[in-house]
Amino acid sequence: MSDRAVLVVDMLNDFVTGKLKCDRAKRIIPNIEKLVKKAREKDVPVIYVNDAHLPKVDKEFKVWGVHAVKGTKGAEVIERLKPQKFDFTVDKRTYSGFYETGLDSLLRELDVDTVILVGINTDCCIKHTAADAFFRGYKIKVPEDAVEAFSKREHKFGLEYMKKFYNATITDVKESLGGMKRKSATSSRTP
Repeated sequence: MSDRAVLVVDMLNDFVTGKLKCDRAKRIIPNIEKLVKKAREKDVPVIYVNDAHLPKVDKEFKVWGVHAVKGTKGAEVIERLKPQKFDFTVDKRTYSGFYETGLDSLLRELDVDTVILVGINTDCCIKHTAADAFFRGYKIKVPEDAVEAFSKREHKFGLEYMKKFYNATITDVKESLGGMKRKSATSSRTP
């Protein structure tokens, strides 16, 4: 098992093509595909951290409108990035993947000390997940070509904020791919 994990944040139908469509999300899909494929090959955990809101009651609806309601097509990961057999999925109801979820416990059980954050939106859910990772003592890597926001300005803001305040290493997919190595020669997740 690796000391790092790839966290795929909110690559859901509602964010890529649906109610809160981010046109810029399409450009990062091939890079996330490469990174996730390599992670699986190297036995690096891939964890999908997804909005899964409750109908009618989530506070985010006051800001963003109804979106990514648990059990709906909008809350499913886009087809090109669907979780595979040995991937993990964590539901969230706020911007942060850590807030009142089992993500921290899962990462600790997997002996992860470094999270690689990919997905959308750089200045919102990625940034808030990075904040909570930082406060829990994780090292943070953000491949700038595997995260995106509604605008270039918001994307850049999110990256700079995470670098300055959460000591995140801003990298790219190519560099992240090169850094993926197994801790041991045998895979702990082979059937």
